[in-house]
Amino acid sequence: MEKIKLIIIDDSQQMKTMAREHFSEHEKIELIKEINDGQNAVQEVKEACPDVVLLDLVLPNKDGYAVLEELTELEKVPKIIICTALSSANFVHKAMQMGANYFLVKPCSEGDLDRVIFEQTETSPLSNKQQAKVQAVMEQYGNVGRITHKNMDERISNIFITVGIPAHIKGYQFLREAIKMTIDTPDIINSITKKLYPNIAERFSTSPSKVERAIRHAIEVAWNRGKIENINSVFGLPVYDANEKPTNGEFIALVADKMLIESA
Repeated sequence: MEKIKLIIIDDSQQMKTMAREHFSEHEKIELIKEINDGQNAVQEVKEACPDVVLLDLVLPNKDGYAVLEELTELEKVPKIIICTALSSANFVHKAMQMGANYFLVKPCSEGDLDRVIFEQTETSPLSNKQQAKVQAVMEQYGNVGRITHKNMDERISNIFITVGIPAHIKGYQFLREAIKMTIDTPDIINSITKKLYPNIAERFSTSPSKVERAIRHAIEVAWNRGKIENINSVFGLPVYDANEKPTNGEFIALVADKMLIESA
């Protein structure tokens, strides 16, 4: 089984030593590079093509937010785990909005690193024998909690009504289709411009750019109606305020995740 390729961008000697020792003989994760500052970090990541990047926000020459922004624009975007001593809600919120997949606060344990890396790469830390047992259970109870397409349509419609997206606008249909695709194939949200929009465009005989604009318009309509408390109530916590609109991908992922969690 091929190992998960990991790069660390961090100037903390303590952090790098811990990671080097932990991953040196790891069965499933390989530390392929350590980068000390932000200056040429993105280029080095691009050349190495890791599966996961462990990124500190406090770096010499270029800060972690600037690196994060550039990493999310790569053609092949790795899973990005922020690992930093900056722990306030503002730092977490900003990093997640910019495209980070997870936020770890230092000091973190070796077990924390393993757990988050496995979660983000959907790699099981179980042995082959344990995996076989889990697979047998999944095959026996595999239909429990799955979302039927009829049920899915009803629940998405209810969410749209709650947040204030009217059914007559074009973005309503495109947005509903995008959420259903993301539920069926979660990884598609990581290829929103290359796969998600083109797939929707093909189904509705239109262009990907029109799909993107129509979905953006649907989200803007909900925000302009000022039902922010309704929007936050859907997700069960204050995710947004009136001046802060989510990107298309954020909104699609939030709704899809909510439906998957409730059906688990």
